[in-house]
Amino acid sequence: MQSWIESANAPLTDFPLENLPFGVFRTGKSSDARIGVAIGDTLLDLFAADESHLLDGLAKETVAACRRDSLNHLMSLGRKASSSLRARLMDLLSDPGAKQKVEPLLQKQVDIEMQLPAHIGDYTDFYASIYHATNVGRLFRPDNPLLPSYKYVPIGYHGRASSIVVSGADIHRPSGQTKTAEADTPHFAPTQALDYELEVGFFIGGGNAHGCSIPIDEAEAHIFGFCLVNDWSARDIQAWEYQPLGPFLAKSFATSISPWVVTMDALAPFRAPAFRRAEGDPAPLPYLNSSVDQTSGGFDVKLEVWLRTERMRRENTEAVRLSQSNLQDLYWTPAQMLAHHTGNGCNMRSGDLLASGTVSGSTDDSRGSLLEITRRGAELLQLPNGEARSFLEDGDEVTLRGYCEREGQARIGFGSCSGTIRAATPSCENVESLSKQRIGGEATP
Repeated sequence: MQSWIESANAPLTDFPLENLPFGVFRTGKSSDARIGVAIGDTLLDLFAADESHLLDGLAKETVAACRRDSLNHLMSLGRKASSSLRARLMDLLSDPGAKQKVEPLLQKQVDIEMQLPAHIGDYTDFYASIYHATNVGRLFRPDNPLLPSYKYVPIGYHGRASSIVVSGADIHRPSGQTKTAEADTPHFAPTQALDYELEVGFFIGGGNAHGCSIPIDEAEAHIFGFCLVNDWSARDIQAWEYQPLGPFLAKSFATSISPWVVTMDALAPFRAPAFRRAEGDPAPLPYLNSSVDQTSGGFDVKLEVWLRTERMRRENTEAVRLSQSNLQDLYWTPAQMLAHHTGNGCNMRSGDLLASGTVSGSTDDSRGSLLEITRRGAELLQLPNGEARSFLEDGDEVTLRGYCEREGQARIGFGSCSGTIRAATPSCENVESLSKQRIGGEATP
């Protein structure tokens, strides 16, 4: 398909006419947040589109959702609403006769500030890549890397929604308790083993009533779309605190997500079978087993991690790619994750975010975290400019990318999810004191 927006027709654009992901943006610090749709190197302001009567004829609830400052309401309306809206936008952006009315409503993406796409009430992170789970397990349990439950249960933990940030936000080095093998007692200090995690997340569209589960064959109807996720992790803090209840301060300090939500409709040409389990692995229990999900519950999404150090920026050196993997390598499908999550009656709400966990593949160049690449810091990662890393250092910028490619189909991209590591911040008490000194009076809230 061709758009009258030339940048949308470029072979390597993330945002061709067949994509049209949804996001939330501002044109300046003081402006109101609005919903936009990415197309080429621009975005279409949906509030302005409604003001210009370009959405007339769509359901009133759908049009009203386009005037909100987040995607929650549109998500809550279900797939039919977003599909009809997407179809209208495809017509407007492909019809040369609509150019005169639509073009004034476009914004250059470089000129706007992206926001979180939704008010995220809850966030759950899974552990769905068997290659990642096995790689990590071998570091701690060489003879028994996978725990007995792994092939029966989509393992996950309840993350911290309040510290989810949009791509581009700085990530301050967190502090927590760590304990070395040589020490008798732990100490509290900034982490020395800061890591990234290459993940994909999916947003809940319509939720479910409290006490009611979502059947596996209905699960995808509750998924609005996908984004990239970097679940930053402090490995030394994690190693000390994770038993008996799992991650806490090691992960609750920050999670970065990409700003654009790629819809299920856009991903439809890139469906794939569920992960092929090894001979002898147990079949999913009945509530997680569906012939439809086994046939097409996976997604062929190529994923990459890029690193650019502070020295690379000073020397104007390009970022280096650390790994490539694919979302098809998840042992559990998104539908299985959602069906399991609600199997006890847990209620999902529009805008809730569920993430895959680190996506790693079977090869050395497909490991989705430094924990795996450096084998817990034992083997340094050598960079082309002579630098080396065991874990992330201050000034390092990590960028995740994701895209779908298939012969006969337009390339569908996710944009990028990036964050730059900054030094540990002082306590809030010290921040308030410093603020008073700067302004010569009471600190601002």
